[in-house]
Amino acid sequence: MKTLAEIERAHGELTELRRDIHAHPELAFQETRTSNLVAERLRQWGLEVHTGLGKTGVVGVLRGGSGGKTIGLRADMDALPMPEHNRFAHKSTISGRMHGCGHDGHTTMLLGAAQYLSTHRDFDGTVVFIFQPAEEGGNAGARAMMQDGLFDKFPCDAVFGIHNMPGMPVNQFGFRAGPTMASSNRWDIVIKGVGGHAAQPHASVDPIIVAADMVHALQTVISRSKNPLEQAVLSITQIHAGDAYNVIPGEAVLRGTVRTYSVEVLDKIEEDMRRIATTLPQVYGGSGTLDFVRAYPPLVNWDKETAFAAQVAEDAFGAENVVRDMPPFMGAEDFSFFLEALPGTYLFLGNGDGDHRMESYHGMGPCQLHNPNYDFNDALLPVGATYWVKLVEAYLPRHK
Repeated sequence: MKTLAEIERAHGELTELRRDIHAHPELAFQETRTSNLVAERLRQWGLEVHTGLGKTGVVGVLRGGSGGKTIGLRADMDALPMPEHNRFAHKSTISGRMHGCGHDGHTTMLLGAAQYLSTHRDFDGTVVFIFQPAEEGGNAGARAMMQDGLFDKFPCDAVFGIHNMPGMPVNQFGFRAGPTMASSNRWDIVIKGVGGHAAQPHASVDPIIVAADMVHALQTVISRSKNPLEQAVLSITQIHAGDAYNVIPGEAVLRGTVRTYSVEVLDKIEEDMRRIATTLPQVYGGSGTLDFVRAYPPLVNWDKETAFAAQVAEDAFGAENVVRDMPPFMGAEDFSFFLEALPGTYLFLGNGDGDHRMESYHGMGPCQLHNPNYDFNDALLPVGATYWVKLVEAYLPRHK
């Protein structure tokens, strides 16, 4: 890969930094140590630093030349509430917390770019480095930063983000215009019946029977109500009812998720679910309610910015390392809030199949996202940092 020589020489330093962040994972809106580390490094390099956006978010501002355009670059900082099974030296030092999605690597790549650009201001305009908290778990740190005035205080003409992708070849870039990642939504259906003795079901309204029927009915929302040309997933992940062998409970609860690539499809699914949740229990003499929570909207990449970002990758690393039409991904990302507000794109960088982990020091599982045996591939650090630099220089060209 044609990485910048100065960034390549800093590979060891970047690796040490990434592994330090990995060893000290922090959950959503608790990224105090990480935020302080980021802010301290940015100040050392002479950037204008702002803290406290979205509670623990950090923004670094770097200006070059006299141009009026501004580009935003985003990295997420939070870890996951999950155990780590790896046994290498930089494994998590905090039980039940792990950087299982590579945010430690995302943060380090963006720091590497900030350090380089601070001494090579070969661009004409402003770069806004966005270090965002709370991407995981529906916490919407992106929205929290926007509510604290992120793009009012630091107006950007476009915004870009990178996520590593296990299973993609190491250092391969992936792009997709249009709907790229799904909306993330969770729901609860509460069925009210009439409890009673299990020996006298005729004197009760059994909510478990209603729940069993509802499981089937909800599946028809996808198979028979949604346009088959539209993609969506409705999953029932929990059913809770009863505490005793000989008691018909008075209530049953179903919970699950819905994911779609468009708001229109999501609207239709919620409408159908609400109708089923409220009317089906009435057939049995009970009642039902639906609580539907929309966490993250679909992530929809902008056409022009996606094509631009892909061309930068081709120019820097060769067309053989760029995929311009990646398949959509049913995972969700709160970068979608940024893309609702501004033009931009969210791209992917291959993390490989896990061969970068030392065989005797990792667990038995695959190196997949949100897996206790995952680890970010440090070979990507100079590649991602170099890409950010090339993107800035192409978006804010200095005319000689």
